[in-house]
Amino acid sequence: MKREFVISIIISLTFLSLGFALLHYELIGYGLSFFVFLPFALGYILGKSTIKTISLWGLIISLAIFFILLLSGGLEGMVCILMAMPLIIVAVALGAFVKYLIKKNQNKDKKGNLIKSSILPFCLFLTFAFIETELTKNEQFVIEVKSEIILPYSPIQVYETIKSVDTLDAEKPFLMKLDLPIPQKCVLEEEKIGGIRTCYFEGGQIVEKITELEKGKILRMDVIDYQLTGRKWLGFKEAIYLFDELENGQTKMTRITTYTSELYPRFYWRPLEKIGIEQEHEYVFSNLKKDLKIKHGG
Repeated sequence: MKREFVISIIISLTFLSLGFALLHYELIGYGLSFFVFLPFALGYILGKSTIKTISLWGLIISLAIFFILLLSGGLEGMVCILMAMPLIIVAVALGAFVKYLIKKNQNKDKKGNLIKSSILPFCLFLTFAFIETELTKNEQFVIEVKSEIILPYSPIQVYETIKSVDTLDAEKPFLMKLDLPIPQKCVLEEEKIGGIRTCYFEGGQIVEKITELEKGKILRMDVIDYQLTGRKWLGFKEAIYLFDELENGQTKMTRITTYTSELYPRFYWRPLEKIGIEQEHEYVFSNLKKDLKIKHGG
């Protein structure tokens, strides 16, 4: 039992490490092969007649070790890992269940060699991963996330407050309390078309260039550079602020973030990405309300 436990940990860590290395060096994409087929193969290899086997415990421990190494090395963040966990766990469980059904219907309970039985699934994973990468060409999806807020101030007051922010300090949404990037300040160098606005985060920055500017109406910027820990799968394209004056003298400000993502399957990742972007917006809105109150009262 002890030998099987050790072997299961070695197999799991080998699979996960090689898979992530291929991903990190962009030999494969952030798709079904990595998030679904690889954990499914591990569940299938290590699954036996019951879920509570020593080999599956080895897989669970290996997953924990692997994710801790990703976190400590700054290769991925806690939010990314937590978002991926349900998909990975379901794939592992499905693989173990398929193995259980096969074993159950076998006439003889053959005890195979774990190492030998892992070779074919890993070769299938590599084949599927390279085919998927070739077919998709690591296609990037362009997504737009929009958030709105009503503020009891004029459009020009809101614009002047949001264009450049010395210090962002507001109540942090849930994901920011984990490790979603926290903006610290935004510096506008020149208030004109072509002007540069840099937003600094804990662990990185986003540099924007103004492409459209009408004070109190619109501030549109292209993202020309960004450096955030991990998150190679995520790209930023455009940041837009719209200011609409309402009849009662209030302002509706709309914040639009356009970003790219390489994550598959989209039906799983898109809602999670949207939540993350919306929480960034929420934090900026909370700070904006505080700054407006300090400057103009109300």
